[in-house]
Amino acid sequence: MSNAPHFDIDVAAFWTDPYPDLARMRREAPIAFVPQLGSTIFTRRDDIFSQEKRIDVFSSHQPAGLMNTLMGHNMMRKDGDAHMSERAAMFPAVSPRTVRDTWLRQFQAHADHILDELAPRGRADLCKAFALPLSAECLKDITGLTNMRFEDMDAWSQAMIDGIANYSGNKEVEARCHAATSGIDAAIDDMIPVVTKHPNTSILSMLLAAGQPMPSVRANIKLAISGGQNESSRRIACSSCSARPIATKPVLPIPIVSTSRAIPPKASPSAPARIIAPALLLHARWSPTWHCPAFLRGSRACGSTPRSQCGSAAGRFAGCSICR
Repeated sequence: MSNAPHFDIDVAAFWTDPYPDLARMRREAPIAFVPQLGSTIFTRRDDIFSQEKRIDVFSSHQPAGLMNTLMGHNMMRKDGDAHMSERAAMFPAVSPRTVRDTWLRQFQAHADHILDELAPRGRADLCKAFALPLSAECLKDITGLTNMRFEDMDAWSQAMIDGIANYSGNKEVEARCHAATSGIDAAIDDMIPVVTKHPNTSILSMLLAAGQPMPSVRANIKLAISGGQNESSRRIACSSCSARPIATKPVLPIPIVSTSRAIPPKASPSAPARIIAPALLLHARWSPTWHCPAFLRGSRACGSTPRSQCGSAAGRFAGCSICR
């Protein structure tokens, strides 16, 4: 049992909006044991930054953790050589060179196709109609699971994220997570003979070529999907929603990166950042002329703000699926 100060939360309220409790913990108990979560949590950035490196104390290995039990034992729950061997096996699929030589072209094709379908409408919810399918279609290519629908990629990603955060033991949430991982396993099974016969630069193909055991292959593809869809779609939405149309040009270049460091639209793909889809072209004729400051702050700031309480007129835009 942790000897840190105890801090009780209302799980439902915390799920809806965790920030008041987290702010209070930072003030009163920056390291606290939360009985409702069964965990000791750190709430200050500097503490997390310094302590997460102490793997002798805070090991990533959590055999009974929700991620392990629901998604499998992936590289995020391994330390040292065990972690590095799986990371090295996956790296060729996501290296800057592969992004430049392979993914950039395919990502651009997906973006163009989606935009061509949306342009005749004149307006669209950029989150649901653009960012979500673009992220999912790109992730299908990267993982090698091109036999999935983009809707399944998005739904299964969210189901796994909900599952590994299900500290209250909600059976419905757990069941959705199991259904999602079963769907991913079936998609993997269908694609193994395909990438074995026709190897490519996908994660599935690279992990198989490296001789990784199947439990690790499955677990790491699920890891890529869980965060890869959720975080990338928000990044694309953020960049899209902050775009301003240029009246004298037919298109507006939007840099999309996987870090908060922006890369100019004409930057070399070998620039020192992990590029997701550089120089994505967004048709200016339907780009929004607004952006939501709450969303641009990052984290879940916007997602936890009801539209009626949002301080930004843009954030109250009725067509925005981010503002609730």
